Amino acid sequence: MPEFPARSFVGYDREGDVVWLTLDRPERLNALHMRMRDDLWTMLTLIRDDPTVRVAVVRGAGERAFSAGADITEFGSAPSVLSARAARRGRDLWGLMSGLRIPLIAAIQGFAYGAGLELSLYCDLRVASVEARFAIPEVTLGYIPSAGGSQTVPRHLARSDALMMAVTGEALTADEAYDRGLVHAVVPHAALEATAREWAGTLAAYPPAAVRGVKRAVVEGLDGTLADGLALERRLARALVAAERGA
Repeated sequence: MPEFPARSFVGYDREGDVVWLTLDRPERLNALHMRMRDDLWTMLTLIRDDPTVRVAVVRGAGERAFSAGADITEFGSAPSVLSARAARRGRDLWGLMSGLRIPLIAAIQGFAYGAGLELSLYCDLRVASVEARFAIPEVTLGYIPSAGGSQTVPRHLARSDALMMAVTGEALTADEAYDRGLVHAVVPHAALEATAREWAGTLAAYPPAAVRGVKRAVVEGLDGTLADGLALERRLARALVAAERGA
């Protein structure tokens, strides 16, 4: 296992081919501050560069929250708006997550608000416990989402539902999130970790090249025309067959 600083705000645990990343500020509802962002960047970079990792699960420490969002106590603490923007672009956490080739699973309990919800939407599969709540409440604080929520939420919900969340800041219950397609399953809190572990184990047992290939086909194909997507699928399918024959 890689060595990390004595106090990391993201836990890293490996079980076979699966890595578990734990947002670890339970006393602050796992709110994302700059140090946690930096730690998450480090962990995800390690996962990206390790070909033996097949699946990663993201969860929150404690009982109350996956993540309540960005730590608003840091807002305005940068020397300037430009320096803050440069720091985010220098370590594009959300771009890193969205570009990972392996499947990401979010195991969500309690609050998934703001950047917490946005983080979960960069994962491929989401399982929520029954008490989970989902919101992008930035408008109620006088600003707008800055971790992609205005773009990722509408890619998972109908336009009307996405606009309702964005302009009102109101939260969805776990059942409402499931009904609208924001999460893939709702389970009792006691079954949350076991469900994520089962999903991860299933995906990790599949041929890794096929899993990475089909994820790439879906994600990249949606950004182009149908013809472009079909061409991408054909190229990836041929590459898999060629690799199997050459093995």
